[in-house]
Amino acid sequence: MSSDPAATPGFELPLRLFLGFRALIDDLHAELARQGHPDVRPLHGFVFQAIGPYGTTAAELGRTLGVSKQAAGKTIDSLERLGYVRRATDPHDARRKTVQLTERGADCLTRSARIFDELRAQWAATLGEERLHALEDDLRTVTPQDLFRLDVPGWFGGA
Repeated sequence: MSSDPAATPGFELPLRLFLGFRALIDDLHAELARQGHPDVRPLHGFVFQAIGPYGTTAAELGRTLGVSKQAAGKTIDSLERLGYVRRATDPHDARRKTVQLTERGADCLTRSARIFDELRAQWAATLGEERLHALEDDLRTVTPQDLFRLDVPGWFGGA
């Protein structure tokens, strides 16, 4: 492609943004696999964030992710088999069943945060810290402030 901004087609911007996201996520998952989490998929990060430190219900998880309760339930089943989440009874309401991160799920989130810091440092080494910081500032200017918008699975077509 030409470096002339006027010659850059409009469709390239969303594709480049997506490819940058994909590169980071692919690198994250390769490192997570090396660190003992080979079964984690990109969707799972959204699920772990949506479950949060206090847990949630399948219905709440589905609403947060923008998917059906049934789709959320299937994802919970899969993550439970892998040892990342557990189902429990809410101590304040015995009728309410919650899903919570296990120690393995929390470990995966902690490792992900560290790996993202390392990946950002790699991008800074490639682009230069000032250029990366400017890119981040520009993206903050043109994107919503809600950094943890977790409905991406539903937006992409379901979990």
